[in-house]
Amino acid sequence: MPENPNKWLIIILALGVFGILNTEMGVIGILPLIAERYDVSIAAAGLSVSLFALAIAVSGPITPLLFSRVNRKTTMLLVLAIFILGNAVSAATSNFTLLLIARVFPAVFHPVYVSLAFTAAASSVSKEEAPKAVSKIFIGVSAGMVLGVPVTSLIADAASLSIAMIFLAVVNTLAFLATLLFVPAMPVKEKTSYGAQVRVLKKSVIWLSIAAVIFMNGAVYGVYSYLAEYLETVADMAWNTISLVLFLYGAANIVGNFLAGKLLAAYAYKCAAIFPFALGAVYIVMFSAGQLGISMFFIIVTWGIVAGIGANINQYWITSAAPEAPEFANGLFLTSANLGTTFGATICGLFITGIGTPYVVFGGLLFLLLSSISVFLRSSSSLAKAM
Repeated sequence: MPENPNKWLIIILALGVFGILNTEMGVIGILPLIAERYDVSIAAAGLSVSLFALAIAVSGPITPLLFSRVNRKTTMLLVLAIFILGNAVSAATSNFTLLLIARVFPAVFHPVYVSLAFTAAASSVSKEEAPKAVSKIFIGVSAGMVLGVPVTSLIADAASLSIAMIFLAVVNTLAFLATLLFVPAMPVKEKTSYGAQVRVLKKSVIWLSIAAVIFMNGAVYGVYSYLAEYLETVADMAWNTISLVLFLYGAANIVGNFLAGKLLAAYAYKCAAIFPFALGAVYIVMFSAGQLGISMFFIIVTWGIVAGIGANINQYWITSAAPEAPEFANGLFLTSANLGTTFGATICGLFITGIGTPYVVFGGLLFLLLSSISVFLRSSSSLAKAM
């Protein structure tokens, strides 16, 4: 390992998370090619995305718990190897059912690596510096989401669908080799029993934290899920401009991750309390001035930064409620975040169906109201126990 082992550990973890998020999100831009190659409908091709997400939501609290007592380096290598194999099979197979299996099986292990990355990054530094280390892992998450779709689409257009899948395998292979060569063995020093970890679910603060994360993530991704439609129908943007705006959102998201580490290290509870109001203000401006194309560029950049900070708040909010079971808590975070995305997209979709696309932000505001109540109740509960 090079001079600063903690720095390089975090970089390698971020690379691994980037590769895994690439695998999850990259196929979104090549769904038409999947439908064409396997002679299925676009809705059927979409199963390669939705079943992946469902597998994460279901396995989120389970697989990180099962691997929480295993050497972390061994676990990282195992998960990366599974993702390499899954992408290789996806590139080679001509059978659609096998493609879905090659996607869903690795997805079961997605929460293991991501929760482990958060835990290992936080434990590699002092408690005060932990939020900053975790925010760097979130940069890998954001980069995977921002770059995964356009890069995979570009490769598929320039070469082929199989080459695009091989690209996903190559990224995971690089993370595997970096882990194998430069990451030392990381045995779990304090092996908390499975029962002790699951017992954190008896704490009311955990359930209030889960509720807050579901609502906060629902507020972000419920509206973001329909951003392309909003930009087309409300802001009257062309598709090439929409692509630029979506990229700007992702880049701003990465900036938010940089800022989040410093903010959470100094003002964790204040960040959680202010977030619903900050994002709410963005949505109100978006509703008032969203039809003005130029203003949307500024709104999107601000939204991306706030959302990037919010993702870090979500992870901190749950793990700080269960410091005695970090892997299990991170698994709960991943499940809660995915449930928030599902509920948010569903409810915001109903607002669009019922009263029109501009009102999608009302769904976001509803989730923000609920998240603010959850944050207040958790903070009040923590204060009451401290007195």
